[in-house]
Amino acid sequence: MAKRQQKTIKKWEPEDFELEMTSVWSFPKRGNWATHDAKWRGNWSPYIPRNILLRYSNEGDLVLDQFAGGGTTLVEAKLLNRNIIGIDVNKDALKRCREKVKFEHEGANGEVTIRKGDARKLRGIKDSSIDLICTHPPYANIIHYSEGQDIPADLSNYKFDEFLEQMKDVAAESYRVLKDGKFCAILMGDARKKGHVIPLSFKTMQVFEDAGFRLKEIILKEQHNCRATGYWKTSSIKYNFFLLAHEFLFIFKK
Repeated sequence: MAKRQQKTIKKWEPEDFELEMTSVWSFPKRGNWATHDAKWRGNWSPYIPRNILLRYSNEGDLVLDQFAGGGTTLVEAKLLNRNIIGIDVNKDALKRCREKVKFEHEGANGEVTIRKGDARKLRGIKDSSIDLICTHPPYANIIHYSEGQDIPADLSNYKFDEFLEQMKDVAAESYRVLKDGKFCAILMGDARKKGHVIPLSFKTMQVFEDAGFRLKEIILKEQHNCRATGYWKTSSIKYNFFLLAHEFLFIFKK
């Protein structure tokens, strides 16, 4: 069987890129340079890790994404010459990550290490060894990433209260492996249950503060191109509620 040819990459960086300067971010065009795409459900726009990496790390730094998912952060780290460890509990996610970073481009010299592992137990990562954490956890069980698979460590299997309990271990491990004075960036959304908003984002923020982190920034990110928007628009009018079109990016400092 002939090998499938790799798609030709015509664009290696965003056009007319400028660092975000305010605490409100919006990316209607999510970004399609390098190997990025939107095929992994819920993955974040590459503009987000690009901004985080450029602001809070330097070339040659060691970055951690313990919820590697679709591999977006890993691609950006490689392009921007940051070394990165990508961890996920889902073998499908790890396979995708390996495919996404399998490219060569002049100037893209970041080293990518991909491991199967649990964000609550970062085995093999030494205390105070990471220069930046840049990650996008699941939003509890809003999207089931391991549906049909038996992966107890997948945090997208947990309901809201259980999820927050598990995130205590994630926050503690994040604090342990991060160097003093360095930053941890977490994107988290909110949810709705029985007509009322569950402020999952701010509850997660509190978990990280309780672990010892200090909050440096809160960034409001506008969501675009959400699935099932047409269905929910009809329901929102019928049952009188607003569609959640925001996420919060928290920047913590150790």
